[in-house]
Amino acid sequence: MNRQSLVAKLTLKSMDTDKKITILREGFLVKRGHVVHNWKARWFVLTPDKLLYYKYEGGKRDSCQRGKILLKDCVITCPFLEYENRPLVLKLQAKHGVDHYLEACSREERDEWAADITAAINNLRKTDGKTETNQNDPAESQLHNINLSKVLDSMYDVHSGIKLSNHVEQGNTYRNCFSGSAVVDWLVFMQLALTRVEAVTLASALLEEGFLWTVGLKSVEALRTAGPSQQFVDDSTALYSFSDSLKKRGSVKAETSLSAMELSGKVIKRGYLLKQGHRRKNWKVRLFVLRSEPAFLHYYDPTRDDINPVGGFSLRGCLISSLEDNGVPSGVKGNIQGNLFKIITQKDTHYFIQAPSHQEKMDWIDAIRSQT
Repeated sequence: MNRQSLVAKLTLKSMDTDKKITILREGFLVKRGHVVHNWKARWFVLTPDKLLYYKYEGGKRDSCQRGKILLKDCVITCPFLEYENRPLVLKLQAKHGVDHYLEACSREERDEWAADITAAINNLRKTDGKTETNQNDPAESQLHNINLSKVLDSMYDVHSGIKLSNHVEQGNTYRNCFSGSAVVDWLVFMQLALTRVEAVTLASALLEEGFLWTVGLKSVEALRTAGPSQQFVDDSTALYSFSDSLKKRGSVKAETSLSAMELSGKVIKRGYLLKQGHRRKNWKVRLFVLRSEPAFLHYYDPTRDDINPVGGFSLRGCLISSLEDNGVPSGVKGNIQGNLFKIITQKDTHYFIQAPSHQEKMDWIDAIRSQT
């Protein structure tokens, strides 16, 4: 990711509130799921007080944030080296004891993210030292001793957890979800909260951490208009579901087999890019690695590892060109974000790729051209 995003002070309308937010940094990171420990690429946006993350659908960032990590009282560990085959991970422990594991595409990228997140956490501590009062919500203060991951484990338990069902709202059917009042009932019944007020506060924390998602119009609107600590609605018509991290992924098949010789070259550039599939034409985040001597471009599924590529090709005789963002070029599917470029191999295979920014696109084009 280009260093310029570190200091960029960009403002835009937030996806979930009407106020403007300041973006300190943004880009792809790979996040580990909380219950099913699979890894998924997400687009992260760092603001002064939180880290937001989004899915990419059809080659474009989803308009709905998939979760957020509140930076107040967070503890960061970088590097986090407990994953033997993932040396580029940093760990964030939120104030409720929830651990978040994020993987970057390089050591430089990991350390830059860590530096920016650390600076934001330190700024929040300085602000708290000047403005802190004793006017805390009693229900909120009790949550400091609650492990949200264990609460989620209990909710998802096949025998005693909350029951999933289908709900209809304004003619739309939502599958495998539950109502706000059902969540509150369950939390009180399981004695995870003593009162419905405490249960709403606990459910709001689960929503804030991205463990639960809003489903349908009522819960989405409540999230837009709610205060900072009361985002969850105790109502039978407000719908919620578990996050995607609880859904098991399918098996991933390699797109082609590669020889050891192709992987022996010197790595000269690596980073996350979006690649359009050849058959289904869907867009997926891939970790691209550019090598020289021999000159190859390989791509990996970042949810797995960076040892076994899922595809790659020789750069000898390749043609690479930048594509304009006004209009959709021939051969490109989906509602794409932009910053497109195309590579045509010697075998006349066309690869359509999106970069996170215009500068990243030009950097990749220049680096690949130097090897063709």
